[in-house]
Amino acid sequence: MEYAVAVFDIGMTNKKVAIYDESLQQLEVSYKNFPPLMYPVGDVEVETHDLGEIKTWFFGELKKFAARYPIKAIAVATHGATFVCLDEAGKVCVPCILYTYEPGEELHRAFYQLAGDKETLQRTTFTPPLSSMINPAKGILFLQQNLPDQFAKVRTLLNYPQYWAYELTGLMGTEPTYIGCHTYLWDHSRSTYSAITDALGIRALLPEDYKNSYEPLGHLSSGVSALTGLPPSTIVTMGIHDSNASLLPYLVKEADNDFILNSTGTWCVLMHPQETLEFNPGDIGNIVFFNQSAFGQPVKTSIFLGGMELDTYISLYKKINAADAFPPYDPGAFRQLLEANDTYLLPELVSGSGQFNTSKPGILERGVFYPFAEIGEQNTPQILRNGPLFWALLDTSLVIQTMVALERAGLKEGMRIYTEGGFRQNQGYNALLASALPRNKLYLTNLKEATSFGAAITAIMAYTNKTSVPAGSVNIEYIEIPKEPFPHFAVYKEKWLAAAGAAHHK
Repeated sequence: MEYAVAVFDIGMTNKKVAIYDESLQQLEVSYKNFPPLMYPVGDVEVETHDLGEIKTWFFGELKKFAARYPIKAIAVATHGATFVCLDEAGKVCVPCILYTYEPGEELHRAFYQLAGDKETLQRTTFTPPLSSMINPAKGILFLQQNLPDQFAKVRTLLNYPQYWAYELTGLMGTEPTYIGCHTYLWDHSRSTYSAITDALGIRALLPEDYKNSYEPLGHLSSGVSALTGLPPSTIVTMGIHDSNASLLPYLVKEADNDFILNSTGTWCVLMHPQETLEFNPGDIGNIVFFNQSAFGQPVKTSIFLGGMELDTYISLYKKINAADAFPPYDPGAFRQLLEANDTYLLPELVSGSGQFNTSKPGILERGVFYPFAEIGEQNTPQILRNGPLFWALLDTSLVIQTMVALERAGLKEGMRIYTEGGFRQNQGYNALLASALPRNKLYLTNLKEATSFGAAITAIMAYTNKTSVPAGSVNIEYIEIPKEPFPHFAVYKEKWLAAAGAAHHK
């Protein structure tokens, strides 16, 4: 082994440190989960990231791996919508609040009164209105309004990957994949900070050093070098947003092909790299946006909380039926559900998080609607007592939501779709989705940790001073999903769309 690279991959649940060799083979990985810390804000307590404990663990893992491998570069990939506030001394001076915190409609209204109306902002910043604080500009306004004394001490605002790169190097910067992903803070057309940074009064707090994700921010600081045992010549990249890290291997492997990546997990993220920044008329008002790839190209993106809906309904099924397991895939149950065409599971459990922003979540069964919040042992749709049929109902809803998201991301006939993440194991979802798209081929991939793998690519690019890696070094196996017959799906889909609000399917 000539050299190795380390990746710090920060998810909302698990944090991991992964080591790769120069041929992108994963050598070792360690995981840890950090419960959030509660912090009082007014009359409520909010969840915040335990930055101190994460840092201690991260540096400890680096020290352990430094003794085993010749690590020459480090890359950081993190979940989105998170930033860190530093004071004049470069210390964290405001709690790092989880983006899942919902500040209430008053904060959202105040933001749009300050920044402009939602549709204009979506057209000009390519950012959609999202719930909670998934638009980081809203998180900044929340701190300004609710923790004004702490925020007054802020001298630098760092995006989450760049914060961890700063902890490694003592240097500050920004890069396209994070600042350009539904933040409201980036002007994609001019590649500079947006007018919203002026409206919030924060432009002077944002780093001036702007580089590509795969470029070096710098080298390890002397203090981190001494602490971890890594040489001070160790390169640290700019950092990268996790979705774009997942996309990067496909950009390398499929450089000459038009495709959509269906990255599935808590969020289902549909990403379509393309040449232009263009919305379709029906995109505005829905959760459709553009971010930038690690190579700086526009990526049209649509999202919904598919994994969260799946997990929530599975838990509900198990609770109501006192069951330990969910039933296996039964194609006959899917065909029975579709032929009957009288029961529909409707989104969105988190309003405004997906492609049907006025849909009311719940189950519509033979004309009777059961709101999700009211479903329980005393108010249970009959289909919840039938495991195979309920599994078919849930998967069918996820497939239709995926199809709408694919269309909004720019799906065309003949375009390949690559599904990665947790839904690769969902046989019914994949079978029905493949059947529902007869003019597209659907493939499952074997990349188990695409985010870490993509971040490792950026580390190797930084160490070798290259603007890419050879396509042959990215080994992705594709498994094509056969197209099973589901003859009643198209008619069922139209009734489902009508129930969910056909006006919002454009």
